Amino acid sequence: MKRDTGAGTAPAGSASTAGASQWLTLPGCKRVLVVVHTEVYGQRLRDVLPLLASDLRIQVDFTIAPHAFNAGAARSLRRARTGLLPWEEAVSRPYDLVLAAGSQGVEKLRGPLLRLPHGAGHMKLSRLADDRDPGAPRTVGGLGRRYLVRNGKVVPRALALAHRDDLKTLRRRCPEALPVAEVVGDATYDRMTASLALRGRFRTALGLRDGQQLLVACSTWGSGSSFNRLDALLPRLLAELPPDDYRVAVLVHPNVWSGHGDWQVRSWLSAARRRGIALVPPDSDWRSLVIAADWVVGDHGSVTLYSTLTRASIILARFPAEDVDPESPGAELARFAPVLSPSHTLPEQLAYAGAARPAAEYRRIARRISSEPGRFGRNTRRLMYGLLGLGEPAYEPSLPTLPLPRRLWGARRTHRARTGDVSA
Repeated sequence: MKRDTGAGTAPAGSASTAGASQWLTLPGCKRVLVVVHTEVYGQRLRDVLPLLASDLRIQVDFTIAPHAFNAGAARSLRRARTGLLPWEEAVSRPYDLVLAAGSQGVEKLRGPLLRLPHGAGHMKLSRLADDRDPGAPRTVGGLGRRYLVRNGKVVPRALALAHRDDLKTLRRRCPEALPVAEVVGDATYDRMTASLALRGRFRTALGLRDGQQLLVACSTWGSGSSFNRLDALLPRLLAELPPDDYRVAVLVHPNVWSGHGDWQVRSWLSAARRRGIALVPPDSDWRSLVIAADWVVGDHGSVTLYSTLTRASIILARFPAEDVDPESPGAELARFAPVLSPSHTLPEQLAYAGAARPAAEYRRIARRISSEPGRFGRNTRRLMYGLLGLGEPAYEPSLPTLPLPRRLWGARRTHRARTGDVSA
């Protein structure tokens, strides 16, 4: 049966009524829908968009899908502007390709779906209480039936995976999805490794002085995250690390910002901010910050795992093993990374972590993030254009190096920062 592509209908953001294609300058484009559930998913999908750029045969629309954490999704789509469709309109239109990093509601969309990962290593297990599938046993996040199958049918036309090991997990958790699985690599892995040589520029852009050490305290979301224990960690960072020698940045998962609200997160951390700890905004590209770091104090989130690519020494503040797939690279990292101790000083523990950094183990764990290093762009573009039924552009696909991070220290302080005002 020939697929209804909807080619020739008006794209979002211009005239969208029936028959309005007469007003288009480029009619007949293949139409791609980018589906953003959360801010994190939007950040991941932004890495894919350069692979479609400059092709006058393709029109891209955007929509925000229903999700518990989609309060911040619009931040990742600020440049979409008039190309942003209401969800109700997006589900009513046919598309030639649908891109998503999440699963909720995508079975309602009309077009071949390419599902991409939204984190590193498929570490986390599904929540014990999941209102989408009440009573279902726990499975690996993103790779179980509850994420891939609806009404007995595999939803994605193609499932992009970062590593060959993900195929083994898929075989155990949802074998019926194996025929649509494609190992393409990991965009964040490729962009971080390509940007490692920019570490000095990143540190200068952040406002670090020569000799200063950067500690990044990062947290995923949920009750097992290190953010859940920041009331114990932050006072230690403030009391035990000399501010002239150390800079501290707190990197909080966007789901925390979305779940509790921007004002609330800033309010909770207002005292630490007044004393020099930097709170990284949720829409910042955290990857350049991690490359600049000397230490990463983290948990079972993706940022901690990606830190194995860098020169940073890793210390685990929390690691809820019961919520992590024991076969994942994150679980392997927890067997090597030192764990924060309440009974020894932080400078002593940082020195130990730096001296005992298991470099060979970190390199091995990092290799488990992607089995297609440097090839995400090539593999993913080929997959997308195959689904679109188009020949690829006649040039090598590439992803840009990471942008310079926002300045966190040394910039002129605003009235709000001087007075400690945390109003929105």
